[in-house]
Amino acid sequence: MLKNKKVFQFRVSLLHIFPEIWRCIQIADSCTFWDLHVAIQDSMGWNDSHLHEFTVKDPSTLKDVEIGIPDDEGFDDREVLPGWEINVIHYLLSGYNSDFVYMYDFGDSWKHLIKFEGVHDKNYRGKYPKCISGERACPPEDVGGEPGYERFLEIISNPGHEEYKEMVTWAGKKFNPEKFDANKVKFDNPDVRWRRAFTDSHEF
Repeated sequence: MLKNKKVFQFRVSLLHIFPEIWRCIQIADSCTFWDLHVAIQDSMGWNDSHLHEFTVKDPSTLKDVEIGIPDDEGFDDREVLPGWEINVIHYLLSGYNSDFVYMYDFGDSWKHLIKFEGVHDKNYRGKYPKCISGERACPPEDVGGEPGYERFLEIISNPGHEEYKEMVTWAGKKFNPEKFDANKVKFDNPDVRWRRAFTDSHEF
């Protein structure tokens, strides 16, 4: 299979949230894990303001491998491989990673299940990455993980709650947990995102 002639299709599902929040995206088969990370962030609606990590199986050892942003300061004794240096195809077509985990924000701990849904021909009139479907808005950043989001939804559904005004102002009056439009998803250039994150600033 020649790179750039095909696209990978993934279903991204936010775990432990019901009703389910999910996206279906297509991305070039030449993508790195960093490219996939940026596509997930943009399709879900996250702001990419926190650390992230993929957990996949190493085809040669069948052991878990973490891919994301390495800890250059040495505070974490786990080895995390740099996502921008690793192509997804090297792990994906082994047959051992038909689904894998993507974690975003180690404080709120948003765990996503990434399911590989196959290889498709590239539409040369189309632009990739592409979000082709999905349901429900993703939670606001820094809402406090799953329990925080549940409490947030309870508050904004009750105008009589003492924290209603504060929460609606914080999240934005237009926030609707049920609303998602795949046609309105815009994807950032992953190279630009990388330069902004690692050249212009060291805050994640």
